[in-house]
Amino acid sequence: MTNAAPAGPSRRSFLASAAVATAAVAGGTPLLAACGGGTDSGSGGGTSSGKDAGKLLPAFVAGNVVTPDIPAKNGSAAGFTRRLALADLKTSVPKKLGKGGKVTVMSPFWGSPPKGDNAYYKAMNDLIGVDVHWQNQDGNTYEQKLGAVLASSDVPDVVVVPGWNMNGKIPSAIIGKFADLGPYLSGDAVKEYPNLAAIPTDAWQRSVFGGRLRGLPQPSPYVTGIVPLYRKDIFDKEGYQVPRSADEFMSLAKEITDARAKRWACLDMKWTAFQMFGVLSGSEKPLGWNLVDGKLVNRIETQEYLEALEWTRKLFAAGVVHPDARLGKSQATDPGPKFAAGEFLIYANNISQWWSRTAEQAVQNPRFKVWGMDVFGHDGGNPALWAEQPAGIFAFVSKKASEAVVRDVLAVADVAAAPYGTKEYMLTNYGVEGTHYTVRNGVPTKTDQGNIDVMNAYVMVAGPAPTIAHPDFPEVARGQVEWQQRMGAFTKKSSFYGMQITEPSRYTNLGNDFEQLEDDVVRGRRKIGDMQQAVSDWKSKGGDKLRDWYKKVLDDNGPAAG
Repeated sequence: MTNAAPAGPSRRSFLASAAVATAAVAGGTPLLAACGGGTDSGSGGGTSSGKDAGKLLPAFVAGNVVTPDIPAKNGSAAGFTRRLALADLKTSVPKKLGKGGKVTVMSPFWGSPPKGDNAYYKAMNDLIGVDVHWQNQDGNTYEQKLGAVLASSDVPDVVVVPGWNMNGKIPSAIIGKFADLGPYLSGDAVKEYPNLAAIPTDAWQRSVFGGRLRGLPQPSPYVTGIVPLYRKDIFDKEGYQVPRSADEFMSLAKEITDARAKRWACLDMKWTAFQMFGVLSGSEKPLGWNLVDGKLVNRIETQEYLEALEWTRKLFAAGVVHPDARLGKSQATDPGPKFAAGEFLIYANNISQWWSRTAEQAVQNPRFKVWGMDVFGHDGGNPALWAEQPAGIFAFVSKKASEAVVRDVLAVADVAAAPYGTKEYMLTNYGVEGTHYTVRNGVPTKTDQGNIDVMNAYVMVAGPAPTIAHPDFPEVARGQVEWQQRMGAFTKKSSFYGMQITEPSRYTNLGNDFEQLEDDVVRGRRKIGDMQQAVSDWKSKGGDKLRDWYKKVLDDNGPAAG
């Protein structure tokens, strides 16, 4: 699945569409891949871990079953560039940990769910030793279903909750309905599940809810996942130089654009503007808060935020942005075809599209080459980037589950968290050889049946440390990981990095209108002054009180390290 680049990028639609890309890797699907001891379980909000969180967290034991070609560095994924040889696959789960029990799992699903008795589910259940039954729900309407299920007394054994669905009463329901996994995983207990022990500590930190280790995480790189992608083949042919400042980007955009020839420079570059002006990330809770010179500041209050919007507005005003983005059409359409046709040469989107665009064009357009620009500081210096949260999707176990069910769930998670290069990883991500995928010249490719059966399932229960592997396009895998490592060198962690925070419900909708206002400002429909007024209204309607609430979080728990 590829995620379309919205004209006015919508954080939630982006995160949801990227989730599918995050779950698997190589050949078939691209892989991207601290507060209070207690919390309010009601509408008062609260925090999820804290000064004592270290006692809750599993011991970290790095996996040594497989050695990556490019080790992780600066918050990057690990990279694999070698061809895949089935005979060389390692075993990371030497014995069945499951005891044969039945486990029901409710999880979001994008697309048409397969039949419950398919060959993939059967093979996985046999490998794990657990009879997993899937309750797949439409990912696009998952939050409503989640709210209803968590409000009932009939909660499945396992419920998958993406971070972007943790709104309204769902965070307090997580604390009220789901089990403390600490007795099974904290400290050395996790060593019974070696693949879970190899999950980075930051991801476990993010899995603490209500002062207890409740979540099984899908780890992700903390380096930003948003890359300015560009047509390197056309750049090379035309002699265009990759820009290194905001002014250079504007000059290049004007040089590229020729409306009569149906060529424009780019789509909406708002996300890249936020990066190059050093604006704090606002895609995940806590939304854009950080301690600056001893004062708690939100991203929307900063001069950098306004400067990024003004620069993006100038791009639109200069006529260098593709008409689809100006009209908002690309929010609902895939930018791939027009990017491939050369109607625009630059757009910002998830790093997974570096691979997916390459794979789409490999046969019919062999000269096509997409690459990622390094993010630059607006003034031509180094960028000031902010770390994303180290896990974004979690699986929870019902409080009503018996110890036998909990241990069966952990058996499922241990297989799901198997690293790339293992038999367990291949079965989890590709299914059964011959039925669901074939390997040719060291490249696994899903069959039609594989594309039906092997989707959005066991990968949603847990995941290994972030990995990028594309045996079909090893140069892309190397490019992606090295891009992350270069950008990671300029990435800082905010005061709330790694914290799982539930804001008081009275503030839930406080910032809802800002994303639309951003899009109106950059398109010239509203003015920067309107944004400044909106920020002033936000402060008086609760923003200042929310600041005080976040200040207490830091006073009680201390800022995140790093």
